[in-house]
Amino acid sequence: MSKSITHPFEELLAAYSAGSLPLSQALCISAHLEHCESCAQKLARLNRVGSELMQQLKPASASDELKNRLLDSLDSLTADDLPEQRPLSTDSSIPRCLHQFIDRGYDDLPWKRVSSDIQSVELCRDSNGAKVELLKIKPGGSATTHTHLGDEYTVILEGSFSDEAGVYREGDFMVRGTEDQHTPVATQDRECICLAVTEGPVQFTGLFSRMLNPLIRRNYA
Repeated sequence: MSKSITHPFEELLAAYSAGSLPLSQALCISAHLEHCESCAQKLARLNRVGSELMQQLKPASASDELKNRLLDSLDSLTADDLPEQRPLSTDSSIPRCLHQFIDRGYDDLPWKRVSSDIQSVELCRDSNGAKVELLKIKPGGSATTHTHLGDEYTVILEGSFSDEAGVYREGDFMVRGTEDQHTPVATQDRECICLAVTEGPVQFTGLFSRMLNPLIRRNYA
């Protein structure tokens, strides 16, 4: 896996276009697309290709019994059966795909302190067990050097940070795998807020910090 890529791989965009990605990964790509015109254009081309392929498919037949059952189920729906609609955030700096989780702004979220430099807030868990959260690193703050026990998808929403592979700015998308080790450090000018999806807990690699790994694995679950 190349560490320098700051855009979704073509395969990820194709899966996003087809609607086959897990919610957690799709959220990251949606957030990136609001910042990246190049990827938005690629997605538009993939959508056109998918639409043309769909038009070439022969429609599947359905029995009258199945049609009637479907219509009956729709007729029986009431307002109580519909999902509760949360008010959308009015903060234009928040990606639209995250409005369902954030009522007002980042400052009003129930942040929890992870370390002296980092705070986090969990937004949801995907059906595949992946954790979707926001991470906030104070100006000049850093995370402990770590690897991952599953893939990690990150999109920078505000600010920027650097690690051993380079500098990442607002809108950048990156994937870290189990073979990657890094130490994210926020730039000095402002705090950094990231959307992070982890498919497994982080694994600290420092001499003393790695003693916390069993606790981190229990808390992740």
